[in-house]
Amino acid sequence: MPQSQQPRSRAKSILALVLVFGPALFLILISTRRCEHKFKQLDDYGLVQAPAFQVYENGTYQSKKLSDYKGDLVVISTIQTTCPKECGISLWHFNQILFQHIRKNKRKKLKQVRLISFATDEFGRPASDEQIQTIREMLEDDVEDYDPSLWIIAKGDPAKVYDIKHNNQRLYRKGKEYFGGVSYSSLMLLLDKQNHLRMVLKGDEEGMIRRMKEHLALLQKQYDKERAKNG
Repeated sequence: MPQSQQPRSRAKSILALVLVFGPALFLILISTRRCEHKFKQLDDYGLVQAPAFQVYENGTYQSKKLSDYKGDLVVISTIQTTCPKECGISLWHFNQILFQHIRKNKRKKLKQVRLISFATDEFGRPASDEQIQTIREMLEDDVEDYDPSLWIIAKGDPAKVYDIKHNNQRLYRKGKEYFGGVSYSSLMLLLDKQNHLRMVLKGDEEGMIRRMKEHLALLQKQYDKERAKNG
């Protein structure tokens, strides 16, 4: 095939994929995109407007909003009452790759990073107070130096948090192919310091969790450059 026809043929192939897989492109494009240093910054998918949720602090539940974490980089996930045996995310890798990295660097470059995991049952429904207590005790027992101020267990409806639309496509979906029948059970969201969505990745694979760590570092580097530029 002549070289002049190759780009045209490639464009036709891409168009065919769009026509066939259009309804799933939002999730696929975000979830499979690689973090490479040639990218100057991550795409901005807009403000995440989530309802209030609750966090257990000082012996009682406190009402919180994502806006309370403005100024922090936030990774949102879920955590199930069936963990650590059956989880929407790979809990061991989430702990080792993300939490331990954040914990060990909390006084340095990662001091403004938080993990927020919404507690659910095995079907993605909000966990009860008793179930959340069980999850917190599990983390205290199984996670080295667990710090609830860095890895926050939230009480609320994750379906409303993950109900994000982009180009008329919804991130939140139902189906037997998802853990617990809902797409959000296995998804991680990366929010910037203004609560804008910058990346969505599956959290049930070691490689994807490592990629989230890379994206987190890339976003942090973006802020470092902006701070250096502004003096």
